[in-house]
Amino acid sequence: MRTWKIFFVAPLLVGVAACGGDGYVGVHSAYYDPYPYYGWYDGYYGPIYDGYWGTDGFFYYRQSDRDRRFYRGDHDHFRRGDARPGDNFRTMQGTFTPQRGQHAPHYPGRGHH
Repeated sequence: MRTWKIFFVAPLLVGVAACGGDGYVGVHSAYYDPYPYYGWYDGYYGPIYDGYWGTDGFFYYRQSDRDRRFYRGDHDHFRRGDARPGDNFRTMQGTFTPQRGQHAPHYPGRGHH
């Protein structure tokens, strides 16, 4: 009887744990809408390919389309708001659409866990 529970209950627990905010998105990427982003960036990390503003207030970015995970930028280098935060900041804007297997922590878009 105990073996039977392991085979049927364990996969359910793993499925529930997978939705616990690990940041992985994109089982069916067709269900994800493009996420527009805009703000200010000072160029500290070099060129960025795309990104998003996370639910924690940080900007997460990729440096190329081959990156499968996003890196959290520091508040000193990415800013939001209408006013330019300093002479070394330039506007940044674009869209990001989560793809299957990407690690996108704190992603605010539709379909995230």
